[in-house]
Amino acid sequence: MTDILIRTEGRAGRITLNRPDVMNALTWDMCLEIEKALKTWAVDDDVHLVLIDATPGRAFCSGGDITAMHAAGARGEYDYGARFWGDEYRMNARIFHFPKPVVTFLHGFTMGGGVGVGCHGSHRIVDDSSRIAMPECAIGLVPDVGGSLLLARAPGRLGEYLGTTGARMGPGDAIHAGFADYYVPGDWDALKATLCETGDPTAVDAAARPAPEAPLAALQPEVDALFAGETLGDIARALDGQTGPAAELARDAFGRNAPLSMACAVEILHRLGDDPTIEQALHQEARFTFRALEHADFIEGIRAQVIDKDRKPRWKHTGPQDVPAIDVANILRPLGPLAPQLEDLT
Repeated sequence: MTDILIRTEGRAGRITLNRPDVMNALTWDMCLEIEKALKTWAVDDDVHLVLIDATPGRAFCSGGDITAMHAAGARGEYDYGARFWGDEYRMNARIFHFPKPVVTFLHGFTMGGGVGVGCHGSHRIVDDSSRIAMPECAIGLVPDVGGSLLLARAPGRLGEYLGTTGARMGPGDAIHAGFADYYVPGDWDALKATLCETGDPTAVDAAARPAPEAPLAALQPEVDALFAGETLGDIARALDGQTGPAAELARDAFGRNAPLSMACAVEILHRLGDDPTIEQALHQEARFTFRALEHADFIEGIRAQVIDKDRKPRWKHTGPQDVPAIDVANILRPLGPLAPQLEDLT
């Protein structure tokens, strides 16, 4: 079975992720094929928009296929991650800058690498099944694939909250936080057919319905107060003794996730400010991910969550208040000539 289906249909370029048995996990080859198609369609006058979806199942895309990454790291091939992520990040930026509408249909789970494919388009559609998250800190990584851009632009301190905890967003929350644009309940086949036939993205506006309630909006004051600190340690201390729903979820996540990853996720967001470019976000993320196989908790996180599945990772730091600032600074230092090449995509 082909992992990805790429074709033109009417006035649309179509990309369908096609690995439903593994929740459409994204491979290196899939990233390269997506970028190749986008480069072709950008200059094809017969293609008026791009439609990205996935074969029906539990997920639009559960993230990157990280088993190959673990195998490379175990062999000491630490440059594998930099080469893979360099290509993936270039694809993410190309979607963000694509000169025509990009319509994405985000059914089920959209997590990690799936956010990089599905949440940088111009028309991002969710339904009642949609669950979007950036759970990378649970495996010793940081929110990447341009996810830090979305987190930085989220209202208040929601970015820090979502990025460190990996909390899942339903359709209302995804729209509130800026990960999606349109709520379209029901069968999407007719809308897809209209988009292919007409090449007119206003069909999405016509099909959309008012967004469902966003529980995150109600949590905003609590989140803003708890996550106002400059460092992960500051946030962890603010959580002490708090009993609100956001505090309870955060405290539980802080006890599970990799402390170094969470500390770096907070630092990346603070470096980016409120309105970064996609290039700035990807460059900050790359400083961590390009070094993750050798210097972070990534291999251990994959072992505990995916390979052995014992859910008992042995992190480099004992807790969120025990990450020295020098460790954060070291892994987030500039990459120099090893940085991803992203600036020629507009």
